[in-house]
Amino acid sequence: QVQLVESGGGLVQAGGSLRLSCVASGSIRSINAMGWYRQAPGKQRELVAVISSGGSTNYADSVKDRFTISRDNAKNTVYLQMNNVKSEDTAVYYCNANSRYRPVDYWGRGTQVTVSS
Repeated sequence: QVQLVESGGGLVQAGGSLRLSCVASGSIRSINAMGWYRQAPGKQRELVAVISSGGSTNYADSVKDRFTISRDNAKNTVYLQMNNVKSEDTAVYYCNANSRYRPVDYWGRGTQVTVSS
């Protein structure tokens, strides 16, 4: 089992910056890729960014050139640096990790990000 705990959400003005963190614990060695998803009210959960165990990254088109995902394996932590945020970035942001050994996804409880215009 893997436990994920997010932090860093809050209220930010449009054009501002915020950094989210997600600390993993438990069966750390079973983790393969990690990522961030978000869900806005009335919308489906969507992928924001993902980073592989080797450091390869992939982003949703809507956040490219504004958000950066990074991973510190020594601290079992994945980050999401959010720059030039927009009102449409308002959502609950969830940390995700998948297992390298079986088709299982782990999720954090989420952290709210609210962008004021």
